[in-house]
Amino acid sequence: MTTAPTRNNVHPVDEVLAPQNMIAFGLQHVLSMYAGIVAVPLVLASALGLDSETVVRIIGASFFMCGVATIIQTIGFAGFGAKLPIVQGTTFASVATMIAIGKSFGLPGIFGAVIAGGVLTVLLAPYFSKLLRFFPPVVAGTVILMIGVSLMPVAIKWAGGGTPGITPTFGAPINLGLATLTLVIVLLLTRFGKGFLSRVAVLLGLVIGTVVAALLGQADFSKVATAEWFGFTMPFHFGTPTFSLVPVLSMLLVMLVVMVETTADLLAIGEVTDKHVDAGDVAKGLRADGLSTALGGIFCAFPFTAFAQNVGLVRFTGIKSRFVVAVAGVILMLLGFLPKLSAVVSAIPLPVLGGAGLVLFGTVAAAGVQTLSKVNMNDTRNLIIVAVSVALGVIPSTVPTLYEKLPEQAQLFLDSGITSAALAAIILNILFNIVGNNTPHPSSLAPSSSNAPEPSDFHA
Repeated sequence: MTTAPTRNNVHPVDEVLAPQNMIAFGLQHVLSMYAGIVAVPLVLASALGLDSETVVRIIGASFFMCGVATIIQTIGFAGFGAKLPIVQGTTFASVATMIAIGKSFGLPGIFGAVIAGGVLTVLLAPYFSKLLRFFPPVVAGTVILMIGVSLMPVAIKWAGGGTPGITPTFGAPINLGLATLTLVIVLLLTRFGKGFLSRVAVLLGLVIGTVVAALLGQADFSKVATAEWFGFTMPFHFGTPTFSLVPVLSMLLVMLVVMVETTADLLAIGEVTDKHVDAGDVAKGLRADGLSTALGGIFCAFPFTAFAQNVGLVRFTGIKSRFVVAVAGVILMLLGFLPKLSAVVSAIPLPVLGGAGLVLFGTVAAAGVQTLSKVNMNDTRNLIIVAVSVALGVIPSTVPTLYEKLPEQAQLFLDSGITSAALAAIILNILFNIVGNNTPHPSSLAPSSSNAPEPSDFHA
C-alpha cells in the first residue's frame, strides 16, 4: 500500500485541520459511538444487580477512559499508540467474562482482572504483532468485510428501537420512520452538500433526527435536568482491586480476542486511509490497548479495543486526520467530567442512531470488498478462504444460540463473528497458500498471486 501525501507533503492521517472543523468532526465520531460505550456498563449492571448510582459512576468512568484511550492511540508516545484515526471504546468481548467474575469476586475482582489483562497485553503485544504476516489481503479483506457485516445487526436493532422480543416498541412504524429519515438526511447531505456540509452529514443527520424525534415525543431529555453539572469517579472508587488466578487467566483469553479484533481494525483503518500498517504499528496499537485497559481497571472502567463503527465514519467522510479523532477523545473525557453533557448525548434515540449506523457499518463492509478486489479470486483457494470464513463469521449474528452448549472458553472466541472469521481466514490461508505451496494452483489465471504471499503483501 502506498501513502498519499497532501500538497504540503503531509499524509492526511497527520494533517491538522482548522480547530472548528476538528471539533465538529470529532463530535461526529462521539455521537456515532456513544451507545457502544454505555451498553457494556448497562448490561453488566443488569446481570450483577448494581444500583443506579454505581451505574452512573461506571458510565462516567467509561466515557473518561475512552477519551484517554483514544488520545493514547491517536497521539502516541514511547512505543504506545499506532498514531492512526482510531477511536477506542469498551469491548463487548469482555462482558460475559466480567459477569462471571463479578458474581464470584465482585467489582474489585473484575477491576483486578482488567488491570492484569491490560498489563499482560502490553507484554504480549510485540510477539502478537509478528502474526501480521498471516494477514495478507485475502485474510485482511475478509476480516474487514466481516467487521462491517457483524456490525449491521447492531444498526438494524437500533433502527427498530431496541431488541426484538424485549423492547415492546421494537419495529414500531415511528421507529422505522425516524431511522429512515436519518438515513435519507445523511444521504442527501452527502450527495448534494458542498465541502464541509457533506463531511458532517452524519452529525447533522443525528442532530436533525433527534430534533424531529423530540417534536414527536420520542426523545427523552428528562435525565438532563436531573444530572449533575460536574462529577468524576476517582480511582479505586469501588475498593482495592483483587487478583485471583482464574479471573486473570479468563481476562487474558478476552484480551487475546481483543488483540485479534484490534489488529483487524488497524488493518482496516490502514486500508481506508491509504496508510501502510506494519508489525511495529500493530505492536504500538496493541500496547495502547493494554495500557488503556490497565488504566481502565484503575479508574473503574473496562477493557478497550478499536471501535469499528468509527472506521466506517472515516471511510464515509474521507476525514483521515488522527488529530480529529484525538479531539473526539477530548470530548469523551469531558463527558466523563460533565454528567449533564453526557445526558444530552445519551438522549439521542436508538432509531436515529440506527439510520446513521446503516451507512457507517455498510462502508466498513465496502472497504473489505475493496481490499478483496485486489485478490486473485480466480484461484479456488482464495475463493474458499473467503467463502468459509464469511460463512463462519455470520453465524453469531444469525444463529446466536448455536454455540451456547459449548464450553465458555470456546464461546468466547466463537461468539464473535469478527474473531471467528479472522481465525478461520488465517488458518485456511496457512493451509491453502503457505504450507507446502511451491507450485501455482491450476485454476489460477494469475499464478503469481495465488502462491504464498510476498513479504510486501503482508499488510491490508
